[in-house]
Amino acid sequence: MSDPHSNHLWRLLWDYDPNGLVVVDANFYVKLVNPAFCAMFQVNGDDIIGQPASTILDSMDDFQQAWEHDIVVRQTREYPSYNLFVKQVVFSIEDEGVIACIMVDFSHELSQRRELQKLKRDTIRKVNEVVDHQMKVVQEIAGLLGETTAETKVSLLKIIQMLEKEVL
Repeated sequence: MSDPHSNHLWRLLWDYDPNGLVVVDANFYVKLVNPAFCAMFQVNGDDIIGQPASTILDSMDDFQQAWEHDIVVRQTREYPSYNLFVKQVVFSIEDEGVIACIMVDFSHELSQRRELQKLKRDTIRKVNEVVDHQMKVVQEIAGLLGETTAETKVSLLKIIQMLEKEVL
């Protein structure tokens, strides 16, 4: 005996869960998707139901492994064509004959991490450029000091020679 309020609650949870949820049958055809999954993969739920999950997901290996070995597969996956980086949990529900997958979207965090790495690389490059420029300036200053020191030495030698001639 099923409680209608309980079904309504589960439906709300399914619809409003921010994680992508997808359920496939043993042949990897999509049975159910929630709105978050559709948003992540830019698909319409009605269009994807009944289609092979492989048309969206790059690999069904995790699903196959969960189904064949009745284990929970936890994996971090990237779906570059959708700009997605997710942590996913795949598990079979044998008595229903389905495999479920929960996807937690970490794309924003990955994007921030990559942006920070780029900023670090750019900062290191800029520091190297500044140091290189300072080294060139130091070399130029050293060169000028060397020239003026040499000129001063030449002038002093001439003065010494003139004074020595006068003394003799």
